[in-house]
Order: sequence, then structure tokens, then C-alpha cells
Amino acid sequence: MEPRPVAEIVAYVFIDLAVIMVLARLMGRLARRVGQPAVIGEIVAGILLGPTLLGALPGDLDTLLFPPDIRPFLNVLAQLGLVLFMFLIGLEVDLSFIRGREKIAVSVSLASILLPFALGVLLATYLHTHHDVFTAEDGTTSAISYLGFALFLGVAMSITAFPVLARILAERQMHRIPTGVLALACAAVDDVLAWCLLAVVVAIVAAGSFSGVVLILGLSIVFALVMFLVVKPVLRVLVTRYERLGQLTPEMLAGVLIGILASAWVAEEIGIHFIFGAFLFGVVMPRKGAARLNHEIIDRLEQVSVLLLLPVFFVVTGLQVDIGAIDLTGLGELALILLVAISGKFVGAYAAARAQRVPHRQASALATLMNTRGLTELVILNIGVQQGVLDGEMFTLMVIMAVVTTVMASPLLNVIYPQRIIDRDIAAAERAEMGLTDAYTVVVVVDDVDRDAGLVDLACDLVGREQPAQVVLTRVVRRSRPKPEVSSGLGADLELMATVADELRTLARQVEARGLRASVASRFSEDPWAEVADLAGSSDADVVLVRSGWGLAEGVLTADGDTPWPASLNGSVVTVSGELGSAALQPHGPVAVLQDGGADGRAALRLAAHAALGRQVPLQLRAGDGRRGVKRGVADSLRRAGVQVEPESQALPALLVVPAGAGAVPAGDDLTPILLVHAGTADADRDMDETLAGIAARPGAA
Repeated sequence: MEPRPVAEIVAYVFIDLAVIMVLARLMGRLARRVGQPAVIGEIVAGILLGPTLLGALPGDLDTLLFPPDIRPFLNVLAQLGLVLFMFLIGLEVDLSFIRGREKIAVSVSLASILLPFALGVLLATYLHTHHDVFTAEDGTTSAISYLGFALFLGVAMSITAFPVLARILAERQMHRIPTGVLALACAAVDDVLAWCLLAVVVAIVAAGSFSGVVLILGLSIVFALVMFLVVKPVLRVLVTRYERLGQLTPEMLAGVLIGILASAWVAEEIGIHFIFGAFLFGVVMPRKGAARLNHEIIDRLEQVSVLLLLPVFFVVTGLQVDIGAIDLTGLGELALILLVAISGKFVGAYAAARAQRVPHRQASALATLMNTRGLTELVILNIGVQQGVLDGEMFTLMVIMAVVTTVMASPLLNVIYPQRIIDRDIAAAERAEMGLTDAYTVVVVVDDVDRDAGLVDLACDLVGREQPAQVVLTRVVRRSRPKPEVSSGLGADLELMATVADELRTLARQVEARGLRASVASRFSEDPWAEVADLAGSSDADVVLVRSGWGLAEGVLTADGDTPWPASLNGSVVTVSGELGSAALQPHGPVAVLQDGGADGRAALRLAAHAALGRQVPLQLRAGDGRRGVKRGVADSLRRAGVQVEPESQALPALLVVPAGAGAVPAGDDLTPILLVHAGTADADRDMDETLAGIAARPGAA
């Protein structure tokens, strides 16, 4: 057969990529519809484009769409996607998850590796007799050694896919409860141990002799030492440069890509697989002070890897999978493989967790999560084929096992750990994390740490004389990217959240200087207001304080032109228009409130009185919508509560508090910030007498 012209090869690759992307997107969306990670749909898409479906149709369509002479070019793209993916996995290895959980994490990880590994090696004694010949693409055959077959089967049974596990936790919000954090810790340790074990197995299989194994392992250790002792300190330059420029430049990203590819080449030359070089480069990337840098790197690389290159890897894998060729003997072998894979992981993790006094429900959830294998399993299986230790039928059976063990995780978790239990545990974990007590609570939504110092001062003012009282500082970082579908992205998100929390603690000291208790909470979300509502609900907030327009996409307005707010909130929502300086620069003029008899008006009056008490300034009562009849009685009640009330004047107040239901909002200026008050359900239930009584100091107040 005549070789194809280069132009025809290029055209074939382009149309193949288009077909792969279309089917991957469709199947990924379908997988999410049925409650599965998108990666499962993309893996299935790759299988469907191979002999399993396309090849089973008349016309040999899989060969027509992916001719043998085109597949090597697709394979190069697939391997590039695999290199980027392994770098991202290494970048997300964060053993800080295990801090305070070292004993449980290590014991669960070891048990969930050793037991399935031993069972896999034992199963290999039976399976090897039926899969002891490897047929290469050129038709040549070679014998498969029992040692290599058994070792690869043991490793394949032992792996846990950290990205898939983290994605499941993030979608169910379980990363915010102790069980989820423990699962992340165990998976992180499992990841490191499993990849190290695989590297040793690859060295043993590739070397073929004891001296060769020693040489490869020795060179691997030297390579790792160079990466940690030389390359890692050099990479700190990236952090310094990023902090100076405030962005990831093309030169910086190019440097990272060069490092990934060079590390992959070195690993391949040593004799271990190239994926270990990319993984190790991700591990040695700087962590301290590099949260935003790493987040941007993940943003840039993940899009190309997830959307284009990894779907090609799934197709290259699927072209080697032929489910239709499995006979009754193969089905029996598949049953044994599933039994060993599922029971080994589950029993190992569950028994170790229970031995560490982890409750039954949490131990069961942990064991279920440790059974997820997903894309990580496919990586190992492809290495097994490349090393000539897995034949086509065994590869197919193991791919099915990887899909089944991942698909079963979400339905099992729905039974073991239902959403109502998760919601309960999230609320309890948040209150414990923030040290919240049963107290008057003001939640402040911080957008910019420097600019919002005045907003934090205002939050302290709005406490008034309430005792006990606390201020919760929160920042919700809107995702700059959609939720990743293959790589988890959770490690980078959590790292950036920790950085944001550290910044919030500088403002917390400002609150504590006012004699109030302060707590901080940082979140990632594509729906910022839903996240604030969730936090306000779990903290039983009395007031949510936010800048006007926060949480809205640019150019989006609500019916009243202000920030949308959930009607179910118990406390009031206060949106601030205008600039607030620091406490030292703020004018000490009176606080003015526009009167209104509705629920918004009662909430506005209560908060305006608190602000006047907190600032130790007079309160002005201004008429609104002709409600002058309530003015005198309100003023007398306020004076009895200790609030200094002065007549309405033309002087500019320091703050103007306006009920959201008062109609037209007066135009403000830079000297008079306007507080627009939306009443919560608690304010709606109060009448005016209860509102006025609540302004007085509580027992025990200073």
C-alpha cells in the first residue's frame, strides 16, 4: 500500500479530532446527567469508537475512521495529553491533607494497597495460564512472564484515582466535612505510594535482570534527588516573578512546559515510563505562597488537556478494547477481577478505618471512595500493554473493571451517606471550623482586603450593644473556569482558599481590636450568592453585609437594580453603595435612617440604631413615604433604649440607612454611603415594639 501524502494524513487527523471531541462532549454531558463524573462518559465514548461498537457495525467503520497508518499520529497527541495530565496530578499532590490525620491516612492507604495487591498477585496465578502470550501490532508474539504479569495485575488492583475521588467529593460538597477531608488524605498518600510502587514494577519488567533493576532504580533515585534538591529551589523564581508581575506570562508558562517535557524525556531515558517525569515535575512545583500561580497554570493547561488531548487518549485506549470478543470464560474472569478489585479495596480500607475507631458510616464511605479508579487505572493499563505484560483480552477486562468500580461510587455513596446527612455534617463542620457560638452574628462579604477595611469597621458598628456578638469575614472567589471534568482541580482550589483565609485574618485582627470575636471563611463557587446564603444559614447570621452589585456578572441587574438576595435568609441583607474609608478617616457625623413601617423599615431602623450606638453618634429619623405619624413615638422609644436622637437637618450624615421597600433611593455621594436594607425572615416576624425593644442592650452588655 502506497504511503499517504502528508496533506491527507493531516486532514485525517483533523477530522478524527473533530469526531472525537463531539462524541466526548456529548457522552460527558450524558454522564453528568445520570450523576456520574464526565470522565466516565468520555472513556465510554473512546470505547464506542473502537471495535466494541463502531467495529461491530457493517463496513469495518473503526478502521475506516482511524486507519492503522493514522493511529501513530493520534497516539502522539494522546501521550502529550497524558504527560500534561500527570503533571497536573503531581501538582495536586498535597500531603498537607494528612496533617493531624497521619496515623489514619497512612494505615488506611497501606491496607487499601497491600490487600488488593496481594489478592491481585494471587489471582494472577490463575489468569496467567490463559493470558501468557502477548501479540504486538505487527503480529509478532512473545511470552508474558508470570512476574511481570502478576506485578502489574497487583498494582492495577491497588490504585485509587485521586482526581475522580476529589471530583466526586467536590460535587457532593463532601470535601467540607471530616469524612471527605479524611478521604482526600488517604487518597493523597495512596497516590504517592501507588505511583512509587508502579515505578518499581516498571523498572523490574523493563530491566529483565537483577543488575538492570538496580541500575534503573539507582538512576531513578538520583533523578528524584536532583528534582527535589536542585530543580525545586530554582522553580521558586517563578513565584517571585509572578508576585512582581501579578500574572502568568507566556515566558513563565513556556518554562513550565519545557520542564514538564524535559522531565518526561529523562524518565523515559532512565528506563521508567515518561509519565513519572511529568508527575515528579508537578510534585516539585512550589507550594508556599504559590496558590494563585498554580491555579493559573492549571487553568491554562487543563483546558487543552481536558477538551482536546485526553479524549484522544481515551480513543487510543478504546481502539484496543473489544467487549464483543469476550466469551463465557472471559465473563468468568471478569467476575473474578471485579471481586478481587472491589473486595480488596473495600475490605482493606474499611478494616483499617474501623481499627482507627472511624464510625461505621464514615468508614464505609471511605472504603467506597477508595474504590474509584477511573482515568488513573487506564494510565497503568496502557503502560502494561506498552511493556508487553497485558494481552488484548486482559486489557479489555481490566478497562471494564476500571469503569465499573468508578461508576458504582456515586450510587453507593447516595445510600451510605445521603445528602441530608452531608448537609447536617457540613453545617456542624462550618460552625466548628469558625468557632461560632450562639451569638449575634454579622457576616461580611469581603471582595478586596484593602478596600473593604471600612466595610469591616461598619460590620463592627452594626453590632451595636448586642452581646455576645461575632463577625464572620468571608470571601467567595468566583471560578475563572468551569468545573474540571477529568482532573479534579480541587487541590489548587483548596490551596487558594487557604491563601485567601490568611488574608482575611488580617481583617479579623481589626475586628478583635474592637473587642469582638472574629471568624473567617473562604469559598470557591460559580454561584457566589448561593454560597453566601449557605454560610449565612449555617452561621444563623443576623446581618449579611455586602457591597452593592457584588456577585453579579457585569451588566446584570435585578428588578430593583441591586444585588439579588435569597428570600429564605433569616437575617437582614445590607448592601452598601459608596466608599467607606478606614475608621480613622470616616466622618463622625450622625447616622440617618429613612423611616418606613414595613419589615424592611423595621430592619433598617434596628441597624441604624446599632450603627449610631456603635459609632457613638446621634441618629436622625427622616420621614419616608409620608409615614410621619410614627416618628415621635419611635424617637421616644429609641431615647429610652439609650440612643441619642436628633432632629432631621440638612447636614450630610455619615451614613444613610434606607429600607429596600421605601421606594426611590436617595442619590448618594462619596461622603454619604447608603445602606440599603432587605429584611430577613426574622425581621418580617417582628413588630415595631419588638424591634425597638431589641435595640436596647442585652443582659451582660458593656
